Amino acid sequence: MAASRVTTPVLEIEYEHAGEAGGPPVVLLHGFPYDVRAYDEVAALLAAGGASVYVPYLRGFGGTHFLDKATLRSGQQAALAQDLLEFMDALGLEKAVVAGYDWGGRAACITAALRPERVRGLVSVDGYNVQNLAYAGEPAPPEWERTYWYQFYFHSERGRRGLAENRDELCALLWRTWSPTWTGADAAFPASAPSLHNPDFVDVVIHSYRHRFGLAEGDPRYQALEDLIAEEPVITVPTVVLESGDDGIGGPSAEGDREYFTGPYEHRVLPGVGHNVPQEAPEAFAAAVASLLE
Repeated sequence: MAASRVTTPVLEIEYEHAGEAGGPPVVLLHGFPYDVRAYDEVAALLAAGGASVYVPYLRGFGGTHFLDKATLRSGQQAALAQDLLEFMDALGLEKAVVAGYDWGGRAACITAALRPERVRGLVSVDGYNVQNLAYAGEPAPPEWERTYWYQFYFHSERGRRGLAENRDELCALLWRTWSPTWTGADAAFPASAPSLHNPDFVDVVIHSYRHRFGLAEGDPRYQALEDLIAEEPVITVPTVVLESGDDGIGGPSAEGDREYFTGPYEHRVLPGVGHNVPQEAPEAFAAAVASLLE
């Protein structure tokens, strides 16, 4: 993939592109603590099929940076979704298939729900990947809660320092434990590690995990969007939901989210695949995207 940059109202976004510019556009969105390398094989497969594939680094990752030093380094879900829309605007992408997992899946789901006219189709890992902040204080089953230790860690200043001082070791640990059956995690991590040394990485990550639990205020510029998200809007665009069969992060099955999808819908379970779906199962991920381009 070829690297480029584009300027939006808040960010200069670094992104990579594969395929011919005239092909049907696809935007692939990574999560935390990953980067665009998760999509190397997926992008190549889609480009070979004629798609024009765009893979941006999220705020706080890679070469993406804020234009104004005074801007809150927010990691809230509304900011990620707005970044996606502004990225598409800057590139002149009127309508695209959007696909993602983890943070990127959240941005894709919100955009598909609130701006369906901009989304040709959606691939979402693990269902309706949208946070309901009103229920953030409700406890989950203990077996799930123990896998969320990193979130609680980031609520403390000790956790902020731990992420800042040990980011490679901590994030490599998350890669391994979230993808317990992926034997390639240790070998793949070094290619993505440099992206985690973006100067805004720690601030954006810490804000993300504090905001979702009501421990940090959001950026006021995104409040109207957060209010819309709080209504849990349904997703009407054609959707393929991919579910990890061996995700190291606990949570309910994506089957429970079916009511949030009112358009054409398909649910595919991927046995033996952990949290980093596009990098662990690129053929399956690319096939899901390609089915929405047909």
